[in-house]
Amino acid sequence: MMLFKIICVGKIKEEYYSSQIQELCKQINKKNRVEIIQSEDEKIPKNASDAVKQKIIETESRNSLASIGKNDFVIALCIEGKKYTTEQFAAIIRQAEEREYEAVSFLIGGSLGTSNELIRRADVKMSFSDMTFPHQLMRVMLLDQIRIICDK
Repeated sequence: MMLFKIICVGKIKEEYYSSQIQELCKQINKKNRVEIIQSEDEKIPKNASDAVKQKIIETESRNSLASIGKNDFVIALCIEGKKYTTEQFAAIIRQAEEREYEAVSFLIGGSLGTSNELIRRADVKMSFSDMTFPHQLMRVMLLDQIRIICDK
């Protein structure tokens, strides 16, 4: 049984996302375990300078780093990541299981992005698309892919 950790910034406010996330977690938890670890998103002041934005990124990323276990296989969802098919994604998860990692941790950063330190901690950098999606929708998409590979 694999533990999947979704480490993300911000809380889901929309009921339609929350209900979908709950349903997907219920399905995944039949064979594996999924845990969603949310940290508060920092308030971004209007007309924030680049230095202030960088400080926000660092604070949010530090909170995410604290949730990663020493023996976690880490997948960062980021624009500069590689695109994988569902089959390739499943192979990555199988390799993590075979290597007996305690968990597969997925990182979803805040609206300003993720620190270089957090990206460097990742074993795999993954992109779902060249398009930009709301972070809430990204959780649903990620959980659905996890559900698909757990059902195989």
